[in-house]
Amino acid sequence: MRSTLLGIAGAALLTAGAPPSDGFPIVRTQTPSTQQAIAAAVSPAPVVTAVAAPHGSDGLAVRWVSISAPDLGTMLAAIATPAGRPPFPSVLLLHGTHGFAREYVELAVELSRGGVLAVAACWFSGGDGEGTRFITPIACTDAPPLTPAASDSARRTIDVLLQAVRHLPNARPDRAALFGHSRGGGAALNYALTGGDVSALVLDSTGYPGELANQVPRLHAPILMLHGLRDSPADGGSAVTDAKMARSFEAALRNAGKTVEAQFYPAGTHNGIFASRAQRADELRRIGAFLRRRLSK
Repeated sequence: MRSTLLGIAGAALLTAGAPPSDGFPIVRTQTPSTQQAIAAAVSPAPVVTAVAAPHGSDGLAVRWVSISAPDLGTMLAAIATPAGRPPFPSVLLLHGTHGFAREYVELAVELSRGGVLAVAACWFSGGDGEGTRFITPIACTDAPPLTPAASDSARRTIDVLLQAVRHLPNARPDRAALFGHSRGGGAALNYALTGGDVSALVLDSTGYPGELANQVPRLHAPILMLHGLRDSPADGGSAVTDAKMARSFEAALRNAGKTVEAQFYPAGTHNGIFASRAQRADELRRIGAFLRRRLSK
């Protein structure tokens, strides 16, 4: 298959000659706020290139791309496109400290069945910690290095990825959500708290440092919190992912009149979405319903 190069500058799409069945179909439909989304694009614009499926991704119904920016490197991403008539709202999936993995791509495929364009991206290279035993890594060595979830680098990375996702063919630029597990959830939350434009947040086993309560007034996106009551460092958690911290942050959101939905799993651990088939199924059901409600407006 010949590569398809997408230079995302405004809504322009450049193709390198791939046949229509192998490339990204061009969708010219624009929503009323398309121009607003384009105006907010990062500079220089990220470049999206179709790539071959990486090792360990056999059998997954996705299209693989690289997303690159001069100051970040190149990030691998899997795009799961729903059935139906485009354009679709989108959700960008951010992995935890254990690294990018097949399991995140599988989550994207499942979520796409609910009508959203789901993109699982490798937002940093490598991975470590107790949580590595719950995933099947997919290598992405050219991605940015691991950084704190609240760092400027993490925010810049999400900004680039979201701009790329918003301007994919078939995507609605005005309806984009973030899903984050653990460190990915922390990065998603920090992005929203620092003015990042996102339509909804799904936070799975996320860390909630006490100082975040003071920043709650800055938050405008609706949130779905999913957390295990047995979250601990034993399977990849930390002091800030303790369930008491999550409960406290939920209370701060509710006290501030923010839109929040929360589900706490009595037997859930930090990596419960990967370790428990029942919890995974319930989380997918809740995430799908939440995204349909929040992204259809």
